[in-house]
Amino acid sequence: MSRMIFINLPVADLATSVAFYEAVGATRNPQFSDETAACMVISETIYVMLLTHPKFASFTARPIGDRSSVHALLCLSCESKDAVLAQLQAAVQAGGIPDPTPEQDYGGFMYGRSYEDPDGHIWEIMWMDPAAAAGATEAEGTA
Repeated sequence: MSRMIFINLPVADLATSVAFYEAVGATRNPQFSDETAACMVISETIYVMLLTHPKFASFTARPIGDRSSVHALLCLSCESKDAVLAQLQAAVQAGGIPDPTPEQDYGGFMYGRSYEDPDGHIWEIMWMDPAAAAGATEAEGTA
């Protein structure tokens, strides 16, 4: 069985966050959603749990961060540079803030952009040419 990841994110307005994540391609799993949480499916192995502040606080004694600090950068791959740009455009149209981190353009090898969701969580989206990546890995192994 493939390993799965569940990313738990505190959100100020659950409905707004659900709408945002649906706009960038996630689907809501009602089986694991209620008035305090929404399970957003990104892929067969990647799930984002959007949790109201009280629900999130029930899992930790630490304070919930705000936009003045960053504790993680989340990165998702895309199948092409065009898919990166399409997801960025969808995020911006849904109210996201584009490029809180610098654009990464490595020519034909790799391309990445980023956006903030309504709560300031930063998502990087990137495409990498698998053939070029394999060549880079092979070259590193022979050095």
